[in-house]
Amino acid sequence: MEMTLDGKTILVTGAARRVGRMLALACAQAGADVVLHYGNSGPEAASVQKEIRAVGRQAWLLPSDLSNPESASSLIQQTRQFSPILHGLVNSAAIFEPLTFQATTLQAWESHLSINLTAPFLLSQAFATQLPEGETGRIVNILDWRALRPGTDHFPYTISKAALAAMTKSLAAALAPRIKVNGLALGAILPPADDPSAEERVIRQVPAGRWAGAGEVEQALLFLLAGPAYITGEIIHIDGGRHLV
Repeated sequence: MEMTLDGKTILVTGAARRVGRMLALACAQAGADVVLHYGNSGPEAASVQKEIRAVGRQAWLLPSDLSNPESASSLIQQTRQFSPILHGLVNSAAIFEPLTFQATTLQAWESHLSINLTAPFLLSQAFATQLPEGETGRIVNILDWRALRPGTDHFPYTISKAALAAMTKSLAAALAPRIKVNGLALGAILPPADDPSAEERVIRQVPAGRWAGAGEVEQALLFLLAGPAYITGEIIHIDGGRHLV
């Protein structure tokens, strides 16, 4: 089955850097026009926009502070200036801080929940509302292998992603049959930007023994955005088996 996003408009949050950038480019390469949300990474977002336009697709920049519920709630409506309909939503924006339970302050806890959980909730709610009668849509939530196997590291991040995994399944039932909701639980996709020495340590814990290829993540996203419409409520691990050990 050929999987294409021709004629579709997709919103990718956190699209300026790292995984979000990868996902936005994948949507464009599959034929979609892409709304690029970003927080504080304007120059990087503009670079992604340029890359997408180079492959012949439309790309629009949309800055927003997702820690602010009002900003998150209005983001979908703001996309109307670019396209009358959004066909897909990729909730990729997240914060990821290496905090233990003891080191987690209330502020850190609330920051992780607001961006990693509350914003996807508000965006999904608005996405469902904007979809005209008779149209179908898809939501893909970007998770982490930790979400399905919580540990003690990255405590507020892990809990927020575990809650997002639960919400993915709940929304799949609540928004059926018109909107399919699935998740990608990522593992060793890109080496840590702030700790190059962690690269070898991370890979030692991955049964596949390597980092993911960018194409593998892109193929998985395309499968959920353009593949079989009979799949909803699923969470696919792209982690080389990390969640097994």
